[in-house]
Amino acid sequence: MKSPVRPHQLVLRLATGASILNSGLDKRGADEDTAVGLHGMAVGTYPFLDKMDPVTFTRLLSAGEIALGAALLIPFVPNKVAGAGLSAFAGGLVGLYLRTPGMHKPRSLAPTPEGIGLSKDLWLLGAGLSLMIEGCDHER
Repeated sequence: MKSPVRPHQLVLRLATGASILNSGLDKRGADEDTAVGLHGMAVGTYPFLDKMDPVTFTRLLSAGEIALGAALLIPFVPNKVAGAGLSAFAGGLVGLYLRTPGMHKPRSLAPTPEGIGLSKDLWLLGAGLSLMIEGCDHER
């Protein structure tokens, strides 16, 4: 059986997958203070999350990151599928960057010093879209 991942895509998938998997594993045993902090930041951007318990939110976020990281690391998951998951996840993070006050300079997309950590999620979005596009092109 031929792998749906081409060799030049492995580096992109390994780098993003390992980072996201590690983030999910780190959140797996988060204490209540950490959960409240993560949830509070998310609620500031996505108010509908206010109805969710912070610990439950953090557990679901952790599980989602672990699943996405694993999907990126497993070469039998097609690029189109892994890229769609990465793009959706990164889109949520970019939304956090764009909608959280103080993360970028006024009337600009350029990050403030506080926003640099979130601005990097634009790269994840680019990586996800690249995997999706190449996955679709590869099917032809």
